[in-house]
Amino acid sequence: MEKGFKAGVLTISDKGSQGKREDSSGDSAVRMLELEGYKVSRRKIVPDDRRRIADAIVEWVDRDCLSLIVTTGGTGLSPSDVTPQAMEEVIDFQVPGIAEAMRAASLQKTVHAMISRAMAGVRGRCLIINLPGSPAGVKENLAVVLPALEHALMKLGGDPTECARPS
Repeated sequence: MEKGFKAGVLTISDKGSQGKREDSSGDSAVRMLELEGYKVSRRKIVPDDRRRIADAIVEWVDRDCLSLIVTTGGTGLSPSDVTPQAMEEVIDFQVPGIAEAMRAASLQKTVHAMISRAMAGVRGRCLIINLPGSPAGVKENLAVVLPALEHALMKLGGDPTECARPS
């Protein structure tokens, strides 16, 4: 089920970047994407640092020409949670429906979903989606967006076909 889209998984974790915690959330994202036919060609763990997060995204989009980047971690309210701020620095525009859909689905499981600051956006022709830092959160949120990803990436790549279903 090869889709031909190159993807990257960027984990944001102070402990993970220091080797003090296994990157099970990143592992979950990689497994799910590969099962859907995405080629995960880049993977990295960076600390909760705006500049390091932004630099990794820019490099993967501008140099490596990835079509999809998912990040894990750094989307809550803790002072160290800076993933959304880093995203705002590097994206061309937001895709709010993705984050809204993830929060809506997560609210069915936990009231804490409403404090997620996860966002989705586009840089160039790359879709970037922030996921929670927990393996369960990654699985639940990625499962919500996977059905729409191929269509979104095709549109970002310039697919001219109509989006509406014939009546």
